[in-house]
Amino acid sequence: MTLRYKKRFTRGELPATFSFCVMMDGSLQCKNVRFSAGMTIRKRSLAVEGYPVVLPCSFSHPRHEQHSSMLVQWRLGHGPAGVVLFQCASHNNSRSCQPEGHQDQRYRLEGDPRQHDLSLRINSAALQDSGHYYCRVEVPGHPHASFQNKRGMHLRVEAAPQILGLSVEGSEESGYSAVCRVQGSPLPDVQWSSPEHPRDDPPLTLLSQADASQHHTSSLLRDVQPGHHYTCAASNPLGREQATLFLLQPNPLQASSGPPHLLLLLSLSLGAKVLLFLGWLAWLLWRLHTQYMQAQSAAVTYALLLEHHHVYIKCFFPKNFHKMQ
Repeated sequence: MTLRYKKRFTRGELPATFSFCVMMDGSLQCKNVRFSAGMTIRKRSLAVEGYPVVLPCSFSHPRHEQHSSMLVQWRLGHGPAGVVLFQCASHNNSRSCQPEGHQDQRYRLEGDPRQHDLSLRINSAALQDSGHYYCRVEVPGHPHASFQNKRGMHLRVEAAPQILGLSVEGSEESGYSAVCRVQGSPLPDVQWSSPEHPRDDPPLTLLSQADASQHHTSSLLRDVQPGHHYTCAASNPLGREQATLFLLQPNPLQASSGPPHLLLLLSLSLGAKVLLFLGWLAWLLWRLHTQYMQAQSAAVTYALLLEHHHVYIKCFFPKNFHKMQ
């Protein structure tokens, strides 16, 4: 079997269609082969909240040539509900792709358009960045030179657990319940514990409900007793966070007027404790400075009064006061 080409082409001159011929049994059999344009994009990508992520995308063109200008677009979502997140234009065969001014500065083109690389970089990924992304490119001056991946790529952003809120519902008559609202991806597992709850007693009664966004969940703890501590702990493969709640005993004088006061002790992360300490320290310094300024103002006022009083007395002494002495 002998392979023959009707014509040789150098790189950059390869046409969209050429003839591929094979010599079989003394006869030459030829077939037209067509190189089609298309896009290459990863089906799935994973990111961690707060860290950058690159969404790879590249396209191929039959002639493998560098285009003098092109328009790049990235969308989140498909169809009419899709949102254009990033759009830029590359001119004069430049590596840089000038984005539009009103776009989120977290997005920028990571790839080189001259090499048909349209990869998108997202700085400081967030949970709301999760979804399906679609890459599109338009090459002006070429017929039908518009490419887009129809299936798109799914980006999943993961995040360590974060306790958004801890509160108490109910009254003394109906009973109290504690609610712990948590955020994270994968969805955190929420557990309640209490040092006053004996291990031999039945487990704490709780009810969990996930939000439609798949990133939030709430856990309801029933039969919360005044004078007890209750700790809500949320965990997933990326970390763990907890918060503690303490319900004060009801005041007999206020039992008829309403529910008792609630004391929430949130022992969240070390960063929250540091912020609370710095806030208290700033308030203390401001308090000392205010007291010092008030003392200085009082001293100055007293001195001015003495001086004014002295002048007043001298003004009303008789003229021969010194002679009388």
